[in-house]
Amino acid sequence: MSSKPELKGRAARLAQLFPTGPGQAARTPFVLLVVLLLGGGLIGLLVLNSALSEGAFKLDDLQRETKSLTDEEQALQRDVDAYSAPEALQRRARELGMVPGGDPAFLAPDGTVKGVPSPAPGVRQTSAHIPLVLAPEAMPNGPTSTSGR
Repeated sequence: MSSKPELKGRAARLAQLFPTGPGQAARTPFVLLVVLLLGGGLIGLLVLNSALSEGAFKLDDLQRETKSLTDEEQALQRDVDAYSAPEALQRRARELGMVPGGDPAFLAPDGTVKGVPSPAPGVRQTSAHIPLVLAPEAMPNGPTSTSGR
């Protein structure tokens, strides 16, 4: 006797579509494949998550460094602005002994002087005001030889 009941009609036709007996595929390789795919996917996600976390830490460090460098740049720009302010330049020029210039005179290309030059106000014309740098021809003793000839 057969342990399976006899199928008739439509049920019999459908039963013929399904494989029976030893022709069935083994389940072990399929289950192993699915487990390996799921395990590989989880490991891939773990590696990806670690890389993203590392990138986030680097980004945070770079943002912090950018902020500190921006603050330093702004402080330096404030210093430059303070030193280049007209009042600060005028004060430093006076400390160095500079005075505002008088009326300028201009030289034309043919060598004629246009305008009337005047000395700067507050400057006394004395021998104590000798320029710091003189051309060799303008030195009182004339050019000196340093070559030892």
